[in-house]
Amino acid sequence: MSAPTCPPEGAIKPAVSAHNAIADIGREAWDACNAASDYGGNPFTSFDFLHALEESRSVSPHAGWGAQHLSVEDESGRIAGVMPLYLKSHSQGEYVFDHAWADAYERAGGAYYPKLQCAVPFSPVTGPRLITREDGPRAAAEQTLLAGALTLCDRLKASSLHVTFPLEAEWKTLGEQGLLLRQDQQYHWFNQGYGTFEDFLAALSSGRRKTIRRERRDAQAGLEILALTGADITEEHWDAFFGFYLDTGGRKWGRPYLNRLFFSLIGERMADKILLIMARKDGRWIAGALNLIGADALYGRNWGCIEDIPFLHFELCYYRAIEEAIARGLTRVEAGAQGQHKIARGYLPAPVYSAHFIADRALRGPVARYLEQERPAVEAEMATLAAEFSPFKEGA
Repeated sequence: MSAPTCPPEGAIKPAVSAHNAIADIGREAWDACNAASDYGGNPFTSFDFLHALEESRSVSPHAGWGAQHLSVEDESGRIAGVMPLYLKSHSQGEYVFDHAWADAYERAGGAYYPKLQCAVPFSPVTGPRLITREDGPRAAAEQTLLAGALTLCDRLKASSLHVTFPLEAEWKTLGEQGLLLRQDQQYHWFNQGYGTFEDFLAALSSGRRKTIRRERRDAQAGLEILALTGADITEEHWDAFFGFYLDTGGRKWGRPYLNRLFFSLIGERMADKILLIMARKDGRWIAGALNLIGADALYGRNWGCIEDIPFLHFELCYYRAIEEAIARGLTRVEAGAQGQHKIARGYLPAPVYSAHFIADRALRGPVARYLEQERPAVEAEMATLAAEFSPFKEGA
């Protein structure tokens, strides 16, 4: 695969800068690009979120995430586009699994790591990856960023470049530029103009309505559940939530990625973008769910509990998220990776995307053939799940 051709001279400077810290680019320049994104200033690609990951050392070369963020300038010297990019020494914290590719390549004598990853660390959330100012030459900036990433891949002797959870339009553009296209699925809830949670329930089959009402009744029994945002979130809440996060991470995958400082930093700098749903029993916090608030979506991220209460996970992560989305007039809830059990709670299959450049043709060919077979299989599974397991009444 050859690098994309350079944009017309005079629109974007052909030089691409790589930065070992997002602070080198700065909040003003980064967010001027992010605010213009098609997701309306996605909170995960904001300067404050990505900087908190770096400042807390949750993301660092030692952790296997070495920042290589790219920026391009327009002819006036103003930053016109940025790309969140990391040099990786493993495949953890990505949610688009390439472990089999790495194993096969290394068994054949290749070195899969390091690789370049264009992503938001530890966040399987769709958002912009080629992030450009609205009042600039956007197509040229996107093309230059991609060309720069491919050049950096060669310069650093990385095996590959992976762009995970991009916008669909970006995904298609990356495919047109020769990257290999991959598709997967998540489960999202979509707001069909509901005024209340009861309006949402009315769209479901009678059996599902009864089940959800019972689950909510059982989950709430004896608990106080609070939805906190802004100045209402205190260090006490973060202390409790971090304990829940550690417990869940320890049981699921052994080593949680985020440290305690990260939560304080986002609480300090982007509290108005955070929705923390906390459950208390007899004056003691026992469970919590962390959400980020976007311009048109609520993004569920982390959850944990220290007491086993039936259906509490569904209540805090799914049903309360739906209530909050309706109240805020948001179009959807993205509840994170995996979980077919979400379908019965109104979260339907939705496509998510990734694009991949593999430098070595000996690996690129087999991966390309695999992805050609995988994409239609994913689409067929999504259609089957939606048709056979949807909880909505026919025509709703």
